[in-house]
Amino acid sequence: MKLFLSTILNSANFKSTVQSSLKCFCTSASSVKPRYGSDRLYKRISPIGDPNVSVRPILDQWIEEGKHADKSDLHRIIKELTRFRRYKHALEVSEWMDEKEYVSRDSLYDAARMNLIFKVHGVEQVEHYFNDKICSQSEFHHLSHFPHIALLNCYAHAKSLEKAEVTMQKLRDMGWTKAPLPYNIMMNLYSSLGKWEKLDELMNEMDKKGLSYDRYTVCIRLNAYAAAGDCDGIDKTVEMMESNPKITLNWSSYSAIVEGYIKVGQLDKALEMMKKLEGLIPSRTDKNSSAYTYLLTKYAVLGNKEEVYRIWDLFKEKEKKINNKGYMSMMGALSRLHDIEGLQKILGEWESKGLSYDFRIPNHLIEAYCRKGLLEKAEELLERGMSESRGVPSVATWCHLAGGYLMDNQVTKALEALRKAVSVCPPNFNKDTLNICVEYLEKQGNVENAEEFINSLEGIRAFSPLFREKLFCFIKDRQL
Repeated sequence: MKLFLSTILNSANFKSTVQSSLKCFCTSASSVKPRYGSDRLYKRISPIGDPNVSVRPILDQWIEEGKHADKSDLHRIIKELTRFRRYKHALEVSEWMDEKEYVSRDSLYDAARMNLIFKVHGVEQVEHYFNDKICSQSEFHHLSHFPHIALLNCYAHAKSLEKAEVTMQKLRDMGWTKAPLPYNIMMNLYSSLGKWEKLDELMNEMDKKGLSYDRYTVCIRLNAYAAAGDCDGIDKTVEMMESNPKITLNWSSYSAIVEGYIKVGQLDKALEMMKKLEGLIPSRTDKNSSAYTYLLTKYAVLGNKEEVYRIWDLFKEKEKKINNKGYMSMMGALSRLHDIEGLQKILGEWESKGLSYDFRIPNHLIEAYCRKGLLEKAEELLERGMSESRGVPSVATWCHLAGGYLMDNQVTKALEALRKAVSVCPPNFNKDTLNICVEYLEKQGNVENAEEFINSLEGIRAFSPLFREKLFCFIKDRQL
């Protein structure tokens, strides 16, 4: 759905009034932070993190206190809640606005509402809203291309191919396929289902209608070629993108090309595109950090330690202050490169900055120590973080230690670490913990040892019988 809304927003063919209306409901992560005072309505809604707790009483109380609920503020609240994936609360605010007649319905409003309904209730409720609120009201019929495209996108996300194809045909019949958007949605669906031949059919249809591809069209085709392992197809698409003046290539475009070449193993070509990405680093300071962290990660994926350190030096030169996220990215890059000396150096640099202690940063070095069997160093780093910096170990911290102990056949310590891992996370199935166990059990080399170890998990009462059964099946058959 994000593709649907962002594509509409960036289309030059829509009037500014339509764009303005859409911005009230856009789900883009680049939305502006809400402008509220200390006692504004959003300040009351924001702390309600549990989606099962309704925000309607807060809205009603606000009105009962004689305070005004401004339409634009309510739109921003919906926008912010959606940005943080609090779809249920966003839908409640939207429904409340409708009930209190704060907004007059139009096709864009319906499309945005359908997006939220899909996120919260699924495609069946979207169909109910569409049939009840849109198809039954003829006055909206001539504006209903947005809801129809929203419905198409919901079907695509639900991978309901037959219904999506029927809706697409209806769009054709109504003359509403004069822009790339519906084609992009269908191409995305076909790509996700591995129906590569359908992508060419849709692009040929666009050619016959004289429709120009946008960057979403070619990026979808690019990703499909990558998924199919078709390097020649990627080359052809990149050439098309760079030679077509109607396609604006931005950071997202070139990052998609990088990802595509990495998937098909063309690392030299990926490296070439990385250089082009560097030339597109935004001038806005708040965007630079994300650009540098992306480059650090991808150069590490490419196995290029020299480039990782070059980008890190450039990052420090250009940014006045690097936050925890930046250090986390650098530590992650060095971890991927198995550079323990580098991890030690960057960790020391981070600790000297006096930033808030986030165990996700030293976790990379703890993991490296554990994989190398340097358990004493891992324990020392854990103790230092807890005592000197008052950090709180995460699930991953204890899982890394458990893995190290298991590799060293210290089963008692491994069980204790796993117990602590469970104590700091929800008591449901934990993939990280499972993988730690699997690595150890594979090392043991026989199913009997696996069964014995899994049965021993019962003693710490941290894992349910269902978890132990799933784990044992995973060891035997690699299937959950």
